[in-house]
Amino acid sequence: MDEEVFNLETRKFLKTFGVSAQREIERAVREALAQGILDGNETLRVHARLDIDGLKSSLTIDGEIALR
Repeated sequence: MDEEVFNLETRKFLKTFGVSAQREIERAVREALAQGILDGNETLRVHARLDIDGLKSSLTIDGEIALR
C-alpha cells in the first residue's frame, strides 16, 4: 500500500463527505424554518455513520448543532 496515496484519498473522501453533509444540514434546517417546523432556537441532535464495504468496520458519531 502506498501510504501517501491512501492518505490523500482518505482526505479527499472526508472533504467530500464534510462539504456534502454541511450543505444537507443547512438545506434541511432552512426548509424546516421556512415551514415553521423549527423556530430557530433549537439544538438539533445529529448522527453520522461511516461503513466501509467489505470490512467489518462501522463508526457512528453523535453530536449536537445549536441554532442559536
